Amino acid sequence: MTNREARLSRGELKALLLSDEDGFRKALQLVVQEALEAEMTEVIGAGKGERTTERIGYRSGYYERKLVTRVGVLELRVPQDRAARFSTELFERYQRSEKALVSALVEMYVQGVSTRKVK
Repeated sequence: MTNREARLSRGELKALLLSDEDGFRKALQLVVQEALEAEMTEVIGAGKGERTTERIGYRSGYYERKLVTRVGVLELRVPQDRAARFSTELFERYQRSEKALVSALVEMYVQGVSTRKVK
């Protein structure tokens, strides 16, 4: 099995983070996307296009998923496999937002925090 590593130098990472207001969101999106690919490779037992005897399944494209986080909306391409065995551990099947964000909103509602105070 081949290891695919995406490495950025400190300068490249700093440039990405400081490039614009969405620098951190873009970096996070890149990291999450790579984690999804690594998860799929682990489940299938082979990398993208790799031929091995340990392979237990085949890739079958991607589906688009938007995940709301504290740093903004991440637009992800979630890999699929033919047998539909793959389910990512990064977020739940129908989860559309970060759990911490949802729990913070619920806590604010329970405590009666006004929208003026939230702002």
